Amino acid sequence: MFDSSSDSRLIRRIVRHYLRYDSDNPFIFISALLAFLGIAAGVMVLMIAMGIMNGTQKEFEKRLFVMNYPLTVVSYSDGVRESTMKKIEKSFPDMHSSPYYRTQVIVKNINGVEGALLYGVDFEKEARINPVFKKALEKSTRKGKYRIVTGDDLAVIMGLDIGSSIVLYFSTQQAVGLGTMPLQKRFVVDGIFNSGLGSYDKAILYTTHEAFVKLLKKDPRRFDGVHIYTKEPMKRIDDIKKILPDDAGVEGWWQQNGNFFSAMQMEKKALFLVLLLIILVASLNIVSSLLMTVMSRRSEIALLRTLGATKKEIYAIFFRLGLIIGMGGITAGTLLGLGGSWILRNFDIVTLPADVYGTTHLPVELELNDFLLIIAGTVVIVFLSSIYPARKAAATDPLHVLRNE
Repeated sequence: MFDSSSDSRLIRRIVRHYLRYDSDNPFIFISALLAFLGIAAGVMVLMIAMGIMNGTQKEFEKRLFVMNYPLTVVSYSDGVRESTMKKIEKSFPDMHSSPYYRTQVIVKNINGVEGALLYGVDFEKEARINPVFKKALEKSTRKGKYRIVTGDDLAVIMGLDIGSSIVLYFSTQQAVGLGTMPLQKRFVVDGIFNSGLGSYDKAILYTTHEAFVKLLKKDPRRFDGVHIYTKEPMKRIDDIKKILPDDAGVEGWWQQNGNFFSAMQMEKKALFLVLLLIILVASLNIVSSLLMTVMSRRSEIALLRTLGATKKEIYAIFFRLGLIIGMGGITAGTLLGLGGSWILRNFDIVTLPADVYGTTHLPVELELNDFLLIIAGTVVIVFLSSIYPARKAAATDPLHVLRNE
């Protein structure tokens, strides 16, 4: 008969015995090893994949944060009044603002024709909230209203350099003789920026407020919008809304790119579920390994029962076997996943095309929430995989087994 003081020690001894390689039943050990390796591989791949997804999303957020600006005040009528901008600056002295005009243009020189979006900005104010624009002005030597800052992709296509001239065609018509033709004006390149996003570097140009006022007859006291920089745009957006007049509103960068980030979140969730199936499949090896152990050890289980072992103790033996295999796989997979993420983060093993992703370095950043979710999901699968074989072992009828043996 077993006594309570020796139960735990006996269970540990039997578990260690069943974990050893059995030359009479090698497939049991191989199945358990495959379960261990499958769970380890699944956890590792899941962690690295989630890290890459998070890193990529944050990299896009960082670049879009710069080029889309944290907050943008927009007009619902005929422009954002200068008084509205000054009210914002007075109410929130910790924020920086940059009013702008905007129009579509056609860029032309001897190398070709391209469409672009032209912004009219105050160069000094824009440089305070846009580090990409500020860096482009480091080599600036020109003054005057008809200077322009272009992206490096457009500069390469059009063969531009600082000091080069380009002609911009506007949608506004001007009278020529007995007819009309689109307004055109020659500008001089005063800076070239590189945001890391090809779609921006090819399609955005900056010039002065004065150029818009002179060429397009813009009201110098009304703007198409105002870009605002703040470190906490999601928290401050409601504060700005409260002081805006009825003819103006404010948008956050996350709202302007909502569909893009919603798609990335959905892709992340789908990837998590698909990769979790790897762990689910590996857990089936735990079930099959434990069931084969139960079938091959039926006489031993029956003998333990006749010597006084309870169903609860038999259940604990096989449940613990499943947990050891599964938790061992989780531990190994976690170490491999964190190690693999560190290697990818610190060594350029994978190189990305900069014109597509904005960086040549593979961004890997595993968030704590994702890490805990991976561990929790895997632990639940391992627990569930260990229950049925343990119950099957505990339900063994010793009289029936010994009679047939």
